Amino acid sequence: MASVYSAGDFRNGTTFEMDGNVYRVVEFQHVKPGKGSAFVRTKIRNVITGSVLEKTFNPSEKFPAAEIEKKEMQYLYEDGGLYYFMDNETYEQIPLNSEQLGDSLKFLKENMNVKVLSYKGKVFSIEPPIFVELEVTYTEPGFAGNTATTSGKPATLENGYQLNVPMFVNIGDVVRVDTRTGEYMERI
Repeated sequence: MASVYSAGDFRNGTTFEMDGNVYRVVEFQHVKPGKGSAFVRTKIRNVITGSVLEKTFNPSEKFPAAEIEKKEMQYLYEDGGLYYFMDNETYEQIPLNSEQLGDSLKFLKENMNVKVLSYKGKVFSIEPPIFVELEVTYTEPGFAGNTATTSGKPATLENGYQLNVPMFVNIGDVVRVDTRTGEYMERI
């Protein structure tokens, strides 16, 4: 892991220290205007307070990388808005709320192993596997003559997540989803 990041290297999920706080990049955009110098427009989340900041950086600005601990844990179940994860070694369970889980929530499935991220002992996020396989629980039927080249149709997956799938995907099919983009990859 890099010990220093320049703003030009920011990607979603990059964690760095700035002004005595630790931030995680939620969104970034490299902007190169016709006149003037390039810059990086970001949305960053303070991993301790959860507050989100919109900030613009010069691509050459440098920030120390934050030492983030990643621990493999298993997602067990949801109860009353809390999502329970179990340490695979100690069997200790920890509850996390939807704010801590963020966008990763839409890819969770019971008994799935994820990486739980913490900074100085405080959990702030999870990392699901890069690809998850989920069953389609609802989609409109496709019809003969439709090819995979059309824009697709909406589908609801077993965990409630909705995305577009090709016309040939049906209820009961299992699809692979890329958790980095939230997009359909293939039917299994």
